[in-house]
Amino acid sequence: MDRTVEALIDRVQERGGYAAWHEAAGALQSVLEILGAHLVGDDRSDLARLLPRQCVPLLTDVAPASEPLTPSAFVDAVAARDELEVAAARRAVTAVLFTIAEVADDALLRRILTQLPPGHAVLFGRKEPA
Repeated sequence: MDRTVEALIDRVQERGGYAAWHEAAGALQSVLEILGAHLVGDDRSDLARLLPRQCVPLLTDVAPASEPLTPSAFVDAVAARDELEVAAARRAVTAVLFTIAEVADDALLRRILTQLPPGHAVLFGRKEPA
């Protein structure tokens, strides 16, 4: 997979069925910021290293979340942040997280999923880790 920000946004646009490129870019920004607030340590920095440099601050320059989010609360957080309907937020979350799952290797993805409450794997297009 091409590691440019344009290629990443193009993939999110394709996966999410967005008509406009800027919609996919907005989805990427929102989801990465919320995800970054829920990841800590090496897992967050390892994921950031796999993404285009423009995406790094989205993951790393956010304050840590005060409490973990369930998968539905994660979607709700994106909906609230961007003033979206829940269905549109779910589309954004899955488009971005499925794309992230393509970039991350299985070991990193497993580590990320262990930091998140159960149920998040489906948002990445994966089964829950054992």
